Amino acid sequence: MQQEDDLRGLAKVMDFMRALSILFVVINVYWFCYGQIVEWGLNIGVVDRILLNFNRTAGLFGNILWTKLFAVVFLALSCLGTKGVKEEKITWRRIIATLSVGGVLFFFNWWLLALPLPTVANTAFYILTVSVGYICLLMGGVWMSRLLKNNLMDDVFNTENESFQQETRLLTNEYSVNLPTRFYYRKRWNEGWINVVNPFRAAIVLGTPGSGKSYAVVNQFIKQQIEKGFAMYLYDFKFPDLSEIAYNHLLNNQGGYEKVPTFYVINFDDPRRSHRCNPINPDFMTDISDAYESAYTIMLNLNRTWVQKQGDFFVESPIILFAAIIWYLRIYKGGRYCTFPHAVEFLNKRYEDIFPILTSYPELENYLSPFMDAWLGGAQDQLQG
Repeated sequence: MQQEDDLRGLAKVMDFMRALSILFVVINVYWFCYGQIVEWGLNIGVVDRILLNFNRTAGLFGNILWTKLFAVVFLALSCLGTKGVKEEKITWRRIIATLSVGGVLFFFNWWLLALPLPTVANTAFYILTVSVGYICLLMGGVWMSRLLKNNLMDDVFNTENESFQQETRLLTNEYSVNLPTRFYYRKRWNEGWINVVNPFRAAIVLGTPGSGKSYAVVNQFIKQQIEKGFAMYLYDFKFPDLSEIAYNHLLNNQGGYEKVPTFYVINFDDPRRSHRCNPINPDFMTDISDAYESAYTIMLNLNRTWVQKQGDFFVESPIILFAAIIWYLRIYKGGRYCTFPHAVEFLNKRYEDIFPILTSYPELENYLSPFMDAWLGGAQDQLQG
């Protein structure tokens, strides 16, 4: 409410200033065209005496320009309170042209009063040029005030000072990923590039949901890497969004490959839309530690709460047992039966059948010694746990 009252008060002051400006224009016409004013019967005795007193004390009418200067000063002050209305057609060239025309008509029309014409004609021309010139000055002043305020208020968030020059060169090599950008600098939009010249280094894309991470960055990485002949592994969290982009782009850009890669999909949520695969393929395991890593990954994904219980006996023991089974299947007949279904089936056999087979291999004996001690000691409940 206080702000609204202040704005109303400022508007009243500006209106008063403009009224004073118009009053000085009227006074100028009244004094310097007094002869014709008398003929028209528009002169007022009280006004005559007031103006004569002003002239004696202040010399206000000693020159035809004084009253005009006062009129322009008060007009300029009244324009300071103009609201900044957005107007795209307002330009400095238009403002300067309007002010120039108004200044010439308003200030340099005194010679019209000395023309060898009837007094009524001189007065009419003088009043016309003063009026048109004043209107042009008023329009130019209002436009200037609006334009200045728009320029000051357009950057309320300090965008101009916070903008900076960015990379505009396109830097490419056989590995690069180049992301097109558009940035604001020096009051205009510029085209630029984000050049990832070494994509082998780690990269992270941060942004809120729906901010365009996939559209602006991830999709470009996929497309440009396929165009340059790279094979890739995609984790498609929103399957099949990224998979469709990669598949279609691969079909349209096979020329970059010496040997066109095969496209596979592994979908644990919907096996009908997935290719078959063996997560414990024997060719991927060269040491028993590889079997442990496979067992560790499988068991922790099946039991999510175990992630917070790593190192616990009832967490590590089944992982070790499953790792021993995987390694056994890896070395038995060259890994012919080293598949996840065979491992699960073997694990569900009786301990009397499992332990003698596993302990017959020296590399598994140390892994299974705690289980053998518990089994031979009659701790069947502990084993079942």
